[in-house]
Amino acid sequence: MKMPLSIAERLLQLARGEQMPASKMKHEITDDLISEGIIAAALQGRTKSTLYIADKAAFNNYLYNRWAIANLEDYISVLKNDATTRAELIQASNDSKSAHKRTFRGFLVNSYLPVEAVLNGRPLTIHPQPRTFQFIYDFEKFIPAGDVVIVGVENAENFCSVEKQQYLFPGLKILFVSRYPQGQSRDLIKWLQSLPNRYLHFGDYDFAGIGIYLAEYKKHLGDRASFFIPTNIEQLLTQFGNRKLYDKQRSGITGVHEENIKELIGLIHKYKKGLEQEILIAKKA
Repeated sequence: MKMPLSIAERLLQLARGEQMPASKMKHEITDDLISEGIIAAALQGRTKSTLYIADKAAFNNYLYNRWAIANLEDYISVLKNDATTRAELIQASNDSKSAHKRTFRGFLVNSYLPVEAVLNGRPLTIHPQPRTFQFIYDFEKFIPAGDVVIVGVENAENFCSVEKQQYLFPGLKILFVSRYPQGQSRDLIKWLQSLPNRYLHFGDYDFAGIGIYLAEYKKHLGDRASFFIPTNIEQLLTQFGNRKLYDKQRSGITGVHEENIKELIGLIHKYKKGLEQEILIAKKA
């Protein structure tokens, strides 16, 4: 299976910083990108919306991991070439190294304090050294203690520096899980759905971050999921907020029922700023 030329061309336009009417991007690939928070929507008027790339690095990873596309322009050029070349491309995209054949399954975990769990019926303690992680391959048989709160971290630097964020979660037994590598996110969701543990989403405080939480986690986990917002979020937005995040991501997010997220959206509009979660990494561990 190969990515259709029409979709590849439109994705290239988005990759170059353009926006595209959602009506011109109707495809299961687009749905996939939106569900993973890689593409986001900006509301134009009351009913129309345009799409844009919210996470360029994740977009490039998606192309390579899911479609074996290292260079989108080259891919389009090959598709437009003669039939023989197209046949070769199809064959190449279906060989043993195709992006659709996953070598690894599972996800990364981290913790700044020992977290007790069971793996394949045997006790396991999660407590990596700072700046190292553990990868859980046999995730379907990985069960953390019932009082452990699972915290999903959106950005890599925050996941690498969990020991510098203890002050955010006083009194909680925390197991951090990573949204990346992007290709592993479905394993993570499947695992979370199998657990009774509380899930807390820790991401960026902008429309893209809220969208990732709602589309990737809340819809699958329901009431067990909540969005972590620090008590001083208004002060953080005013002091460290980024106007470009607001201008770039202005979106018509609807269907929000959690009061804290409604309040956050109100603050984002009030100050016309978004906040990247990296600002919450303490300077001193």
